[in-house]
Amino acid sequence: MARVEDSPWAIPVAQVASRAGQSKQIDADFPAPSGIGDTIVGIQEGAPVHVRGQFDSIVDGLVFTGRLVAPFVSECTRCLKPIDEDWPVDVTVFFPYESAADSGRGKRGDAANEEIDIVAGEDEAEDTYPLLERGAFADIEAMIRDALVESLPLQPLCKPDCKGLCSQCGVDLNEEPDHHHDVTDLRFASLAGLKAQLEAEQGDNKQS
Repeated sequence: MARVEDSPWAIPVAQVASRAGQSKQIDADFPAPSGIGDTIVGIQEGAPVHVRGQFDSIVDGLVFTGRLVAPFVSECTRCLKPIDEDWPVDVTVFFPYESAADSGRGKRGDAANEEIDIVAGEDEAEDTYPLLERGAFADIEAMIRDALVESLPLQPLCKPDCKGLCSQCGVDLNEEPDHHHDVTDLRFASLAGLKAQLEAEQGDNKQS
């Protein structure tokens, strides 16, 4: 049976959880869990996700506040160029002690709720994730997955003002901004043909 401490996403927090007011800094890389997007838009499984922030111990759990930065792989939905860049997302999440988890977030005392509001902001609701081995380890696998999945763009762009591709020939309009085609309105195509025919007939009459 695998041990909790052998998980690449398990962070030891026993000393922080010993009493309220303790803090623990995190500044390290963790492997990206599976299921963050897909092969078109997403974070590849196992890619290094940099986690920087801190755990703060309060009355009934730990609050983690920090930033995740992961290598984002996709392609621009307008010009189809590959996108390979760092994707940052800020997080504020809650790791309740077992007693708090059993009683539910909504049943905590007012004092505990006020402490979380001070850390996270009164209008911001925190996601909740597990503490393992009676509070000895914080499991951040689900936190990483949820935070990145929720932040991924539905229609990624290489840049906000990407001009895309020419709809007629596929030329990249970012590289050739003056590119265009002279197009005859199909509604007047038959009239143009009739005009050419009349001009040709007039020419024949003059020659005869």
